[in-house]
Amino acid sequence: MAAFDIDDIVSSLHAARLRWRDGQRRLLEPGGRDLPSRERLADIVVQLKGVLFPMRLGPLDLHQQGENYYVGHTLTSALNGLAEQARLEWRYKARHDAAITAALIDERAHSAIQQFAAKLPQIRDLLDQDVLAAYQGDPAAGSVDEVLICYPGIHAMIHHRIAHELYRLELPLLARIIAEQAHSETGIDIHPGAQIGAGFFIDHGTGVVIGETAILGQRVRVYQAVTLGAKRFPADDDGHPRKGLARHPIVEDNVVIYAGATILGRVTIGEGSVIGGNVWLTQDVPPFSNITQARSRTEAGSPPVSGCDNERS
Repeated sequence: MAAFDIDDIVSSLHAARLRWRDGQRRLLEPGGRDLPSRERLADIVVQLKGVLFPMRLGPLDLHQQGENYYVGHTLTSALNGLAEQARLEWRYKARHDAAITAALIDERAHSAIQQFAAKLPQIRDLLDQDVLAAYQGDPAAGSVDEVLICYPGIHAMIHHRIAHELYRLELPLLARIIAEQAHSETGIDIHPGAQIGAGFFIDHGTGVVIGETAILGQRVRVYQAVTLGAKRFPADDDGHPRKGLARHPIVEDNVVIYAGATILGRVTIGEGSVIGGNVWLTQDVPPFSNITQARSRTEAGSPPVSGCDNERS
Protein backbone atom coordinates (compact mmCIF):
# COMPACT_ATOMS: atom_id res chain seq x y z
CA MET A 1 0.00 0.00 0.00
CA ALA A 2 1.39 3.42 -0.97
CA ALA A 3 2.21 5.90 1.80
CA PHE A 4 0.85 9.44 1.61
CA ASP A 5 1.97 12.54 3.46
CA ILE A 6 -1.22 13.37 5.37
CA ASP A 7 -0.11 14.80 8.73
CA ASP A 8 -0.70 18.42 7.67
CA ILE A 9 -4.08 17.50 6.17
CA VAL A 10 -5.22 15.79 9.38
CA SER A 11 -4.13 18.85 11.39
CA SER A 12 -5.90 21.25 9.03
CA LEU A 13 -9.12 19.22 9.15
CA HIS A 14 -8.90 19.22 12.95
CA ALA A 15 -8.57 23.01 12.95
CA ALA A 16 -11.54 23.33 10.58
CA ARG A 17 -13.67 21.16 12.87
CA LEU A 18 -12.73 23.25 15.89
CA ARG A 19 -13.65 26.49 14.10
CA TRP A 20 -17.02 25.03 13.09
CA ARG A 21 -17.77 23.62 16.53
CA ASP A 22 -16.82 26.90 18.17
CA GLY A 23 -19.16 28.79 15.84
CA GLN A 24 -21.96 26.28 16.48
CA ARG A 25 -21.37 26.10 20.26
CA ARG A 26 -20.37 22.46 20.09
CA LEU A 27 -17.05 22.42 21.95
CA LEU A 28 -18.70 20.95 25.07
CA GLU A 29 -20.33 17.96 23.38
CA PRO A 30 -20.26 14.95 25.72
CA GLY A 31 -18.35 12.35 23.77
CA GLY A 32 -20.13 10.36 21.07
CA ARG A 33 -22.36 11.21 18.16
CA ASP A 34 -25.71 12.68 19.25
CA LEU A 35 -27.54 12.85 15.95
CA PRO A 36 -30.14 10.52 14.44
CA SER A 37 -28.90 8.06 11.81
CA ARG A 38 -30.17 8.30 8.24
CA GLU A 39 -29.33 4.64 7.68
CA ARG A 40 -31.15 3.44 10.81
CA LEU A 41 -34.21 5.53 9.97
CA ALA A 42 -34.29 4.07 6.46
CA ASP A 43 -34.43 0.57 7.98
CA ILE A 44 -37.18 1.65 10.38
CA VAL A 45 -39.28 3.08 7.54
CA VAL A 46 -38.99 -0.24 5.69
CA GLN A 47 -40.29 -1.96 8.82
CA LEU A 48 -43.16 0.52 9.15
CA LYS A 49 -44.13 -0.01 5.51
CA GLY A 50 -44.35 -3.72 6.24
CA VAL A 51 -46.47 -3.03 9.33
CA LEU A 52 -48.85 -0.84 7.32
CA PHE A 53 -49.07 -3.14 4.27
CA PRO A 54 -47.79 -6.55 5.38
CA MET A 55 -48.99 -8.58 2.38
CA ARG A 56 -47.72 -6.07 -0.18
CA LEU A 57 -44.66 -4.40 1.39
CA GLY A 58 -43.75 -7.02 3.97
CA PRO A 59 -41.51 -10.09 3.53
CA LEU A 60 -41.93 -12.29 0.47
CA ASP A 61 -42.63 -15.45 2.47
CA LEU A 62 -45.39 -13.96 4.66
CA HIS A 63 -48.81 -15.68 4.70
CA GLN A 64 -52.04 -14.18 5.98
CA GLN A 65 -52.26 -16.57 8.91
CA GLY A 66 -49.01 -15.12 10.21
CA GLU A 67 -49.87 -11.48 9.53
CA ASN A 68 -50.66 -10.39 13.08
CA TYR A 69 -47.59 -12.06 14.52
CA TYR A 70 -45.39 -10.41 11.89
CA VAL A 71 -47.00 -6.99 12.45
CA GLY A 72 -46.64 -7.21 16.22
CA HIS A 73 -43.03 -8.39 16.12
CA THR A 74 -41.99 -5.88 13.46
CA LEU A 75 -43.84 -2.98 15.07
CA THR A 76 -42.13 -3.62 18.40
CA SER A 77 -38.73 -3.56 16.72
CA ALA A 78 -39.57 -0.43 14.69
CA LEU A 79 -40.89 1.50 17.69
CA ASN A 80 -37.87 0.64 19.82
CA GLY A 81 -35.59 1.80 17.04
CA LEU A 82 -37.63 4.94 16.51
CA ALA A 83 -37.59 5.73 20.24
CA GLU A 84 -33.80 5.52 20.25
CA GLN A 85 -33.63 7.92 17.29
CA ALA A 86 -36.06 10.23 19.10
CA ARG A 87 -33.79 10.23 22.16
CA LEU A 88 -30.90 11.21 19.92
CA GLU A 89 -32.88 14.15 18.56
CA TRP A 90 -33.82 15.28 22.06
CA ARG A 91 -30.17 15.01 23.15
CA TYR A 92 -29.28 17.21 20.21
CA LYS A 93 -31.84 19.78 21.40
CA ALA A 94 -30.47 19.56 24.94
CA ARG A 95 -27.15 21.01 23.78
CA HIS A 96 -28.83 24.41 23.54
CA ASP A 97 -31.36 24.06 26.35
CA ALA A 98 -30.11 23.24 29.84
CA ALA A 99 -33.68 22.64 31.01
CA ILE A 100 -33.84 19.41 28.97
CA THR A 101 -32.59 16.76 31.40
CA ALA A 102 -31.77 13.11 30.71
CA ALA A 103 -35.00 12.03 32.42
CA LEU A 104 -36.98 14.49 30.32
CA ILE A 105 -35.35 13.18 27.14
CA ASP A 106 -36.43 9.60 27.88
CA GLU A 107 -39.92 10.69 28.90
CA ARG A 108 -40.53 12.81 25.81
CA ALA A 109 -39.07 10.26 23.41
CA HIS A 110 -41.19 7.42 24.81
CA SER A 111 -44.35 9.53 24.91
CA ALA A 112 -43.91 10.78 21.34
CA ILE A 113 -43.34 7.31 19.89
CA GLN A 114 -46.30 5.88 21.81
CA GLN A 115 -48.49 8.62 20.34
CA PHE A 116 -47.03 7.96 16.91
CA ALA A 117 -47.85 4.24 17.20
CA ALA A 118 -51.46 5.08 18.08
CA LYS A 119 -51.73 7.03 14.81
CA LEU A 120 -50.69 4.14 12.57
CA PRO A 121 -54.26 2.88 11.91
CA GLN A 122 -55.23 6.41 10.84
CA ILE A 123 -52.15 6.62 8.62
CA ARG A 124 -53.17 3.33 6.99
CA ASP A 125 -56.70 4.69 6.35
CA LEU A 126 -55.31 7.86 4.76
CA LEU A 127 -52.93 5.90 2.56
CA ASP A 128 -55.77 3.60 1.44
CA GLN A 129 -57.64 6.70 0.26
CA ASP A 130 -54.50 8.00 -1.49
CA VAL A 131 -54.11 4.67 -3.30
CA LEU A 132 -57.76 4.69 -4.39
CA ALA A 133 -57.45 8.28 -5.61
CA ALA A 134 -54.46 7.32 -7.75
CA TYR A 135 -56.18 4.21 -9.12
CA GLN A 136 -59.42 6.04 -9.92
CA GLY A 137 -57.63 9.09 -11.29
CA ASP A 138 -55.23 7.36 -13.65
CA PRO A 139 -56.60 5.29 -16.56
CA ALA A 140 -53.18 3.69 -16.92
CA ALA A 141 -53.40 2.12 -13.45
CA GLY A 142 -54.13 -1.59 -13.75
CA SER A 143 -54.87 -2.27 -10.08
CA VAL A 144 -54.61 -0.79 -6.62
CA ASP A 145 -51.69 -3.13 -5.97
CA GLU A 146 -49.83 -1.70 -8.96
CA VAL A 147 -50.43 1.79 -7.57
CA LEU A 148 -49.13 0.83 -4.12
CA ILE A 149 -45.92 -0.86 -5.21
CA CYS A 150 -45.07 1.17 -8.34
CA TYR A 151 -46.28 4.76 -8.13
CA PRO A 152 -43.71 7.30 -6.90
CA GLY A 153 -46.47 9.56 -5.60
CA ILE A 154 -47.68 6.83 -3.25
CA HIS A 155 -44.12 6.06 -2.16
CA ALA A 156 -43.68 9.74 -1.33
CA MET A 157 -46.99 9.86 0.53
CA ILE A 158 -46.14 6.84 2.70
CA HIS A 159 -43.04 8.70 3.80
CA HIS A 160 -44.98 11.94 4.21
CA ARG A 161 -47.78 10.44 6.31
CA ILE A 162 -45.17 8.94 8.65
CA ALA A 163 -42.98 12.05 8.70
CA HIS A 164 -45.90 14.42 9.29
CA GLU A 165 -46.89 12.64 12.50
CA LEU A 166 -43.32 12.80 13.79
CA TYR A 167 -43.20 16.50 12.87
CA ARG A 168 -46.38 17.10 14.88
CA LEU A 169 -44.80 15.29 17.84
CA GLU A 170 -41.86 17.74 17.98
CA LEU A 171 -39.41 15.48 16.18
CA PRO A 172 -38.73 17.63 13.11
CA LEU A 173 -35.25 16.25 12.44
CA LEU A 174 -36.46 12.65 12.25
CA ALA A 175 -39.36 13.83 10.10
CA ARG A 176 -37.11 15.73 7.72
CA ILE A 177 -34.73 12.81 7.28
CA ILE A 178 -37.63 10.49 6.39
CA ALA A 179 -39.10 13.06 4.00
CA GLU A 180 -35.75 13.60 2.28
CA GLN A 181 -35.35 9.86 1.73
CA ALA A 182 -38.49 9.93 -0.41
CA HIS A 183 -37.32 13.13 -2.11
CA SER A 184 -34.04 11.53 -3.16
CA GLU A 185 -35.83 8.39 -4.41
CA THR A 186 -38.76 10.01 -6.26
CA GLY A 187 -37.90 13.65 -6.99
CA ILE A 188 -40.99 14.65 -4.98
CA ASP A 189 -40.17 17.18 -2.25
CA ILE A 190 -42.86 17.40 0.45
CA HIS A 191 -41.95 19.15 3.69
CA PRO A 192 -43.16 17.06 6.66
CA GLY A 193 -44.98 20.09 8.06
CA ALA A 194 -47.38 20.27 5.11
CA GLN A 195 -50.96 19.31 5.98
CA ILE A 196 -52.45 17.07 3.28
CA GLY A 197 -56.00 15.74 3.35
CA ALA A 198 -57.26 12.32 2.34
CA GLY A 199 -57.35 11.11 -1.26
CA PHE A 200 -54.26 13.02 -2.42
CA PHE A 201 -52.94 12.00 -5.86
CA ILE A 202 -49.59 13.01 -7.34
CA ASP A 203 -49.52 11.92 -10.99
CA HIS A 204 -46.03 11.24 -12.38
CA GLY A 205 -44.58 13.36 -9.60
CA THR A 206 -41.05 14.38 -10.58
CA GLY A 207 -40.28 17.92 -9.52
CA VAL A 208 -43.30 18.43 -7.23
CA VAL A 209 -42.52 20.78 -4.32
CA ILE A 210 -44.88 21.34 -1.37
CA GLY A 211 -43.73 23.74 1.35
CA GLU A 212 -43.84 23.48 5.12
CA THR A 213 -46.96 25.53 5.83
CA ALA A 214 -49.02 24.41 2.83
CA ILE A 215 -52.52 23.12 3.63
CA LEU A 216 -54.23 20.83 1.12
CA GLY A 217 -57.82 19.68 1.43
CA GLN A 218 -59.35 16.39 0.39
CA ARG A 219 -59.16 14.82 -3.07
CA VAL A 220 -56.53 17.23 -4.40
CA ARG A 221 -54.66 16.13 -7.54
CA VAL A 222 -51.33 17.56 -8.73
CA TYR A 223 -49.11 16.68 -11.67
CA GLN A 224 -45.37 16.78 -12.20
CA ALA A 225 -43.33 19.94 -11.58
CA VAL A 226 -46.03 21.66 -9.53
CA THR A 227 -44.69 24.06 -6.89
CA LEU A 228 -46.64 25.15 -3.81
CA GLY A 229 -44.03 27.53 -2.49
CA ALA A 230 -43.32 30.74 -0.65
CA LYS A 231 -43.44 34.10 -2.38
CA ARG A 232 -40.97 35.86 -0.08
CA PHE A 233 -39.07 35.36 3.16
CA PRO A 234 -39.68 38.15 5.72
CA ALA A 235 -36.54 38.88 7.72
CA ASP A 236 -36.01 39.66 11.40
CA ASP A 237 -34.06 42.66 12.72
CA ASP A 238 -30.78 40.85 12.01
CA GLY A 239 -31.72 40.09 8.41
CA HIS A 240 -32.35 36.39 8.98
CA PRO A 241 -35.49 34.72 7.55
CA ARG A 242 -38.25 34.54 10.14
CA LYS A 243 -39.20 30.96 10.97
CA GLY A 244 -42.65 29.43 11.29
CA LEU A 245 -44.69 31.99 9.33
CA ALA A 246 -47.61 30.77 7.21
CA ARG A 247 -46.09 31.39 3.79
CA HIS A 248 -47.36 28.61 1.52
CA PRO A 249 -50.68 28.12 -0.31
CA ILE A 250 -53.97 26.76 0.96
CA VAL A 251 -55.56 24.40 -1.58
CA GLU A 252 -59.18 23.55 -0.86
CA ASP A 253 -61.05 20.29 -1.65
CA ASN A 254 -61.30 18.79 -5.15
CA VAL A 255 -58.69 21.03 -6.80
CA VAL A 256 -56.64 19.87 -9.80
CA ILE A 257 -53.27 21.50 -10.52
CA TYR A 258 -51.68 20.59 -13.84
CA ALA A 259 -48.02 20.16 -14.73
CA GLY A 260 -45.60 22.99 -14.21
CA ALA A 261 -47.97 25.29 -12.29
CA THR A 262 -46.33 27.51 -9.67
CA ILE A 263 -48.43 28.86 -6.79
CA LEU A 264 -46.60 31.10 -4.34
CA GLY A 265 -47.42 32.73 -1.03
CA ARG A 266 -50.27 32.39 1.46
CA VAL A 267 -52.97 32.38 -1.19
CA THR A 268 -56.12 30.25 -1.28
CA ILE A 269 -57.11 28.11 -4.26
CA GLY A 270 -60.88 27.74 -3.94
CA GLU A 271 -62.72 24.44 -3.87
CA GLY A 272 -63.23 22.66 -7.17
CA SER A 273 -60.84 24.88 -9.14
CA VAL A 274 -58.66 23.72 -12.02
CA ILE A 275 -55.21 25.30 -12.42
CA GLY A 276 -53.75 24.81 -15.89
CA GLY A 277 -50.23 23.84 -16.82
CA ASN A 278 -47.38 26.33 -16.39
CA VAL A 279 -49.61 28.92 -14.71
CA TRP A 280 -47.92 31.32 -12.26
CA LEU A 281 -50.20 32.38 -9.37
CA THR A 282 -49.59 34.74 -6.47
CA GLN A 283 -53.19 35.67 -5.65
CA ASP A 284 -56.34 33.99 -4.38
CA VAL A 285 -58.53 32.00 -6.75
CA PRO A 286 -62.32 31.83 -6.14
CA PRO A 287 -64.01 28.43 -5.84
CA PHE A 288 -64.78 26.57 -9.08
CA SER A 289 -62.41 28.69 -11.17
CA ASN A 290 -60.58 27.55 -14.28
CA ILE A 291 -57.17 29.25 -14.49
CA THR A 292 -55.23 28.84 -17.74
CA GLN A 293 -52.48 30.64 -19.57
CA ALA A 294 -53.92 33.44 -21.71
CA ARG A 295 -53.32 33.00 -25.39
CA SER A 296 -50.90 35.57 -26.77
CA ARG A 297 -52.79 38.10 -28.82
CA THR A 298 -51.85 41.12 -30.89
CA GLU A 299 -54.13 44.13 -31.07
CA ALA A 300 -53.66 47.14 -33.32
CA GLY A 301 -50.69 49.11 -32.03
CA SER A 302 -50.14 46.70 -29.10
CA PRO A 303 -47.44 44.10 -28.52
CA PRO A 304 -48.38 40.49 -27.68
CA VAL A 305 -49.46 40.02 -24.03
CA SER A 306 -49.92 36.99 -21.85
CA GLY A 307 -51.27 36.21 -18.44
CA CYS A 308 -54.03 34.13 -16.86
CA ASP A 309 -57.69 33.80 -17.76
CA ASN A 310 -60.03 33.30 -14.83
CA GLU A 311 -63.19 31.58 -16.00
CA ARG A 312 -65.85 30.52 -13.54
CA SER A 313 -67.00 27.04 -14.49
